[in-house]
Amino acid sequence: MQHLAILPILLPLLAGAAMIPLEEKRSRLRATIGIGSTLLLLAIAISLAVQAHADGGAGVVTVYRLGDWPASFGIVLVADRLAALMLLVTALLGLAALVFSLTRWQRMGVHFHALFQFQLMGLNGAFLTGDLFNLFVFFEVLLAASYGLALHGSGVARVKAGLHYIAINLAASLLFLIGVSMIYGVAGTLNMADLAERIAAVPAENRSILEAGAAILGMAFLVKAAMWPVGFWLAPTYSVVSPPAAAIFSMMSKVGIYAVMRLWLLLFGAEAGISEGFGGDWLLAGGIVTIAFGAVSVLATQDLARLAGASVLISSGTLLAAVGAGQLPVTGGALFYLASSALGIGALFLLIELIERERDVGADVLAVTLEAFGDGEDDDDQLDDEIGVAIPATMAVLGLCFLCCALVLAGLPPLSGFIAKFAMLTGILNPAGLGEGPVEVSTAGWALLAALVLSGFATVLAMTRAGIRSLWATTGRTVPRVGIIEIAPVILLLATCLAMTAAAGPVMRYMQATAAELHAPQGYMMQVIGRAP
Repeated sequence: MQHLAILPILLPLLAGAAMIPLEEKRSRLRATIGIGSTLLLLAIAISLAVQAHADGGAGVVTVYRLGDWPASFGIVLVADRLAALMLLVTALLGLAALVFSLTRWQRMGVHFHALFQFQLMGLNGAFLTGDLFNLFVFFEVLLAASYGLALHGSGVARVKAGLHYIAINLAASLLFLIGVSMIYGVAGTLNMADLAERIAAVPAENRSILEAGAAILGMAFLVKAAMWPVGFWLAPTYSVVSPPAAAIFSMMSKVGIYAVMRLWLLLFGAEAGISEGFGGDWLLAGGIVTIAFGAVSVLATQDLARLAGASVLISSGTLLAAVGAGQLPVTGGALFYLASSALGIGALFLLIELIERERDVGADVLAVTLEAFGDGEDDDDQLDDEIGVAIPATMAVLGLCFLCCALVLAGLPPLSGFIAKFAMLTGILNPAGLGEGPVEVSTAGWALLAALVLSGFATVLAMTRAGIRSLWATTGRTVPRVGIIEIAPVILLLATCLAMTAAAGPVMRYMQATAAELHAPQGYMMQVIGRAP
């Protein structure tokens, strides 16, 4: 159990490395390795979440010091409640995307499964690392893998959007390095816990450099989180990549959210001295504007894939604004919303390809044919036929899944999106808790409340219009042939949202405990540094 924290990094690294020497026609073996690795990641994530929430709910922070070096000098991995939550959501999305890719998407280009495993490695490492330098390293790993996945399958639109995506993220990486360098020059450490201890003691003459470095570093995270106006790249990119890549990319935007949530609450909390709350107003305002931009985008688009991309913008804006609000109950609801929206958007990206399958086959197949990656003589070429068992009542199943996605993203009952938004609205209106009497809600709080309600209304309108046009309009359309192996991942993600609703009490307690750790990080700091609290 003591080595459990490093396995989410080592496992996909070894799986991806093992796949690279294999011939492209060995698709069955690649798929077996990939799915086996991701299933193990899911089991590990569950174990870490249980361990993090152990000790009677008090919580256990697992600290893994590589080489047994002290945290302030060596590489350290930290698995607390927040990291375990992110690992669990990533593993669920990764498993769904990999299973969905088995029919044909894995063979639309080279090294799909290896790239996917490296993507999971980068995501998991970013969630587990305890220092800023290795956060940069894992950012680059997940970005390098995402470049390959974004371009996987060729096609003019995909290459154009992919090159824009690469250019934007290279610029963000430069900002990351500049910000980290400025912080290190002032504080003399990049370990997050150690840095949090030192911030209050930074001399007044160096504090402006520290805050400027933090602002530049924050911009790198906000580019990845797609906050307006630096999120213009997201919808065009996510709308043209392959569905499995889009599903896991919906988690990539949450990496930026995670980094902002982790670092802002850790470094600029009550222990930060005069820097307490630095940048919080900008997070709140930027989040609200991003919600508004995303709401306008979902109403303006007629394309289902772009609608899903705009939903990512609404999700990012909601989470950024909730973090900027700086209220523990709102943060707890935001964590519930993070998991719910990531799963719902991932399911929608997969579902869109099934709904629109017969409309534009050429855009799906693109310029690369399956024959380019197999000679037709290997038994792996029969993989599609073996798993392509069609489901009965296709349009009814697709329509029901689409309805569930709409409910989750709009925040309507009875699914998990409603519970998440209700928890956030409750925290805004009564942060002290029920039964504590009336409280005065700030203007920013009312603005956030209005943004949450109106964005949900905009999502309802957009999804209703898209559903009528795609599923219920009588256009003489051909019913698509949908395999069980394709609809099963969508059902898995939506069933998880349903399970979150059924177990809302225990799940919300986990989220609120996670929020409490984030807002009072002294225990985290002491356990990472190695001193008793």
